[in-house]
Amino acid sequence: MRNGIIITLKIRKNVVKILVVNAGSSSVKFTVYQMETETVLAKGLVERIGLKEPNFVYERPGHDKEEKVVAVANHTDALKAICEKLVDTDHGGVLESLSDIDAIGHRVVHGGEKFSEPVLIDSDVKNTIRLCANLAPLHNPPNLDGIEACEKAFPGTQNVAVFDTAFHQTMPPEAFMYAIPRELYEDHGIRKYGFHGTSHKFVTNAAADYLGKPVDELKLISCHLGNGSSIAAVKYGKVIDTSMGMTPLCGLVMGTRSGDIDPAIIFYLKKKGYAAGEIDSILNKKSGLLGVGGIKSGDMRDIVDAAANGVETARIALDLWAHRLAFYVGGYYTLLSGADAVIITGGIGENSVPARAAFLSRLSGIGCHMDRAAIQITKKAVTLSTPDSELRAIVLPTDEELMIGRETALLLK
Repeated sequence: MRNGIIITLKIRKNVVKILVVNAGSSSVKFTVYQMETETVLAKGLVERIGLKEPNFVYERPGHDKEEKVVAVANHTDALKAICEKLVDTDHGGVLESLSDIDAIGHRVVHGGEKFSEPVLIDSDVKNTIRLCANLAPLHNPPNLDGIEACEKAFPGTQNVAVFDTAFHQTMPPEAFMYAIPRELYEDHGIRKYGFHGTSHKFVTNAAADYLGKPVDELKLISCHLGNGSSIAAVKYGKVIDTSMGMTPLCGLVMGTRSGDIDPAIIFYLKKKGYAAGEIDSILNKKSGLLGVGGIKSGDMRDIVDAAANGVETARIALDLWAHRLAFYVGGYYTLLSGADAVIITGGIGENSVPARAAFLSRLSGIGCHMDRAAIQITKKAVTLSTPDSELRAIVLPTDEELMIGRETALLLK
């Protein structure tokens, strides 16, 4: 029932094959899962949509990656190219027909306050996604384009929206409210929403498996560390606070985003003659590791290499990144009244030994001591803290696409 109207849905009892779609402004990423075994049948992306020489990348387990230029002008064209490849069984396709897909799960960045769980997509849901575009103007419109392209390509197949913001909707008011006039929240929705929720939820469940304890008995600090980064305090399976705010700009130091700053800096820059668009570009695209590091790159790998070669600005950028992260971990450790583990995930968290070392070396004050041998292990689940640590640090690889597949299958069952 939605808004007092009873909705009848014809849903298959055994959801077997799921297509997961993540549509960006100029790209469509996709993965096809056999959900009974959580096996990837095929994955890939169409990038540079609407630009010069759009590129189609296609991968199957056990086979060489395929890559070619395709003629696509929009998301509908991209989905058509993907569909043609998936059913071309003579040349690597994995479907006999498009009807083999039981459901499609979509990553949607912003669901506002309305969605705290995945939902079946109908016209009301699409309207809400459209309204939330005010809060995520770079993400929600292409997410919606992907949904509507799938509706055309897979008529009659159920679509499910999985929201980046949903996992964080358990935050209490003292965590999500800003100390500004209340009517700005009530009239305009200005509050903390949080992002990377799909990743935080995946590693929360993975931590329960790794530690051998139920989720509802664990207190965790989840650190998603990539070009975009966020941290969440998760108490017994529910988020009680997170670092990103109304937008993904808030919180940790990121590849090109500033994270937390004094808001008065914006007014100061305006007095110095900077236009609103310029300030937005500075904070979102020219700050973070890129802005501080002084090497014309916001990639942590480049920052680490430059710091190791004696570039002082790069060393400061790495230390600033680790300092801010440790600051948040300490605060969340206090809010949780202690924690079972700090979970580290994302591209940087899973792969950058120097970045992890810079971070973990700052946590000894709360009982987390770095294991210098384990810190060298990458690309797998591993405990990075010493056996005598009061607070464990664990690397757990994330898989947001698989989480979307699981959520989609679970909802339709």
